[in-house]
Amino acid sequence: MPAPVKSRREEFRELMKLAIPIAIAQGGQALMGLVDTLVVGRAGTSALAAVGMANAIFFAVSGLGMGLMMGFDPLLSQAFGARNASRARALLWQGGWMALFAGTVMGGLVLVVPEVLPLLGYVREELSETRSYLYWRAPSMVPMLAFLMVRGYLQSAASTRPLVVATVAANVFNLGADILFVFGGSVLPEGFGPLRDIPAMGARGAALATFLCTLLQLAIILYAVRRLAIAGERPVRRPVWADLRQAARVGFPIGLHLAAEIGVFALAGALAFRLGPASMGAHQIAISFASVSFTIAVGIGNAGSVRVGWAVGARNTPQARMSGFVAFAGGAGFMALSALVFALFPHALSQLAGASAEVTPLVVPLLMVSAVFQVFDGVQGVGAGVLRGAGETRFTFLANMVGHYAIGLPLSLVLGFGLKLGLLGIWWGLCAGLISVAFALLWRFHRMSAGTLRPLEA
Repeated sequence: MPAPVKSRREEFRELMKLAIPIAIAQGGQALMGLVDTLVVGRAGTSALAAVGMANAIFFAVSGLGMGLMMGFDPLLSQAFGARNASRARALLWQGGWMALFAGTVMGGLVLVVPEVLPLLGYVREELSETRSYLYWRAPSMVPMLAFLMVRGYLQSAASTRPLVVATVAANVFNLGADILFVFGGSVLPEGFGPLRDIPAMGARGAALATFLCTLLQLAIILYAVRRLAIAGERPVRRPVWADLRQAARVGFPIGLHLAAEIGVFALAGALAFRLGPASMGAHQIAISFASVSFTIAVGIGNAGSVRVGWAVGARNTPQARMSGFVAFAGGAGFMALSALVFALFPHALSQLAGASAEVTPLVVPLLMVSAVFQVFDGVQGVGAGVLRGAGETRFTFLANMVGHYAIGLPLSLVLGFGLKLGLLGIWWGLCAGLISVAFALLWRFHRMSAGTLRPLEA
């Protein structure tokens, strides 16, 4: 007897039940980055440029580690889909070891990159604040990767409320910590005692606040995991190399995909940095706003990944296909609304970011370009999620390499520097890359789900 398939309306309702808290948690992560930008932007254009460059380095380096952690996502969701919760708990422990190993290596690399940049033509003195920021940000690599692992476990277990609680708590803490550490304790009213003696740390203060927020979020969701009772045998807590190798086989292409995607935006940031502090500041503001909308689309993609993974684990390919296409529609619909906001209120968003008079004329056109690629950005963000749930990770990497590096980056260089369009030309090149990746991922899921999808551990 064929396995039952939910109607579109039922599937959309189930997807949103899972996607809304995941999207809130995902968007909350980007919101903290946006708050960092808004606060640091008021400390000066040079500080904003330093944070923009440092974040580009941090996430370009961490992409591979993030991918290795996300390699556990389809294994977890398919284990829960097969009603094997004890296997999922065992994978959680292995993910903790992966976070420790990968995070230690990636954290070290983050500190090395700024020392190499002067060899590529960057002025060492201009990188001093960037190096200082990364010195305080590097220790957050291990807890950040651990957070991604535990988040994936809770998503697959459909226990999403702790993610929302952790996100809200971290954002409230981050706002206060950013103001305190960036501008110093002198901004506090009388009565705060020793806190008023904290010196102004500038860009470093934002990095310290982010590190503390990461620890807070991890502590909250670890507490939630401990409260989840799992029947079955006690999982092995030492490293199981077979499990780590299997997750690495799935996660390594994800890491390469993330490194490729983050890397092209990091390169765009580096190109903007070469155009001057005002261009880098405008790029950082625009990318921060675009990141908030994109991460919500990625949250919908993560929910789609879980839904597809559950169906694949239950060996119900028609349901997996339905779940994937409903997720595509949900992501595109949300991003269409986001595009309207960017297109209608670019000046208001620029003012909200506290852009200076020299930065504002550069920010507004970038937000208009962002409005153009919002829907395509949402489709490719959801596409990576639903393909991951089906166990397909290599094609996503290939699509990103071709779309961003064979199409997007060359166009950015031609338009930005060959045709002298500057920062705007760089962003139009990024737009072209995103459009091509979106069409490729949509086609791949359509092709895969037309056949039979099998669990990774079958």
